[in-house]
Amino acid sequence: MTKRYCYHCQTQHPEEEMRLMVTKTGKRWRCIKSIEATKKSQAEREAFGKRVSEINKAEASSKAKQLNQNSNNS
Repeated sequence: MTKRYCYHCQTQHPEEEMRLMVTKTGKRWRCIKSIEATKKSQAEREAFGKRVSEINKAEASSKAKQLNQNSNNS
């Protein structure tokens, strides 16, 4: 399964969940979920952005803990 980086939510998604978008700076991959979120109200978009940020922070924290544990066990 091929994964692509979504420039909007800054995570990897399966290619089936992605669409290639044309932007001012060129073509970029974006997940369907983030594309659909742009069609909602501003409050819903802000809530979506906060959820994505929380998920990204939790994943980064988890990876940092794993790296820290691995380095302490060496």
